[in-house]
Amino acid sequence: MRPTADRVKEALFNILRDRVPGCHFLDLFAGSGSIGIEALSRGAGTAVFVEANYRHAAIIKDNLKATGLEPGARLISTKVAEALRLLAEEGQSFDLIFLDPPYLKSLEADTLADIERYDLLQQKGMIIVESSKRDCLPKHLDGLRHLRNEKYGDTLLSFYAKNEAPG
Repeated sequence: MRPTADRVKEALFNILRDRVPGCHFLDLFAGSGSIGIEALSRGAGTAVFVEANYRHAAIIKDNLKATGLEPGARLISTKVAEALRLLAEEGQSFDLIFLDPPYLKSLEADTLADIERYDLLQQKGMIIVESSKRDCLPKHLDGLRHLRNEKYGDTLLSFYAKNEAPG
């Protein structure tokens, strides 16, 4: 587990400030759950945490309990691809989706493609990918457009939204 640096987390939530209150938040490759917990503490309506590692999932449970944020949270302890399929079957969609896969494992593009395929992002929603600046993230996906990048040392935050509907 490589937790998101405090300065990256602070910068992320400064960027997302107006989008967080009341939102439906999805935290993929959640690790300790710090990003989803921060979203809940800043007023997110709900947060779904996806973490396959059982030790990390236990840490998320403990952190949610310690913060008193359990009521707005759901933890899915399985691989991200399986969780995305499950969420799609449930008809879920999210305002904000954050993914922080292990660096340099090339998981970002497949995860973005699954989010798009399962239509998990709401029309005006946003996806944020935390990666190494050395990771190669897609600039073009069929249903998503790349908005911007922000660099913080070795960390890169990449922002995506749905393509505008034609018309």
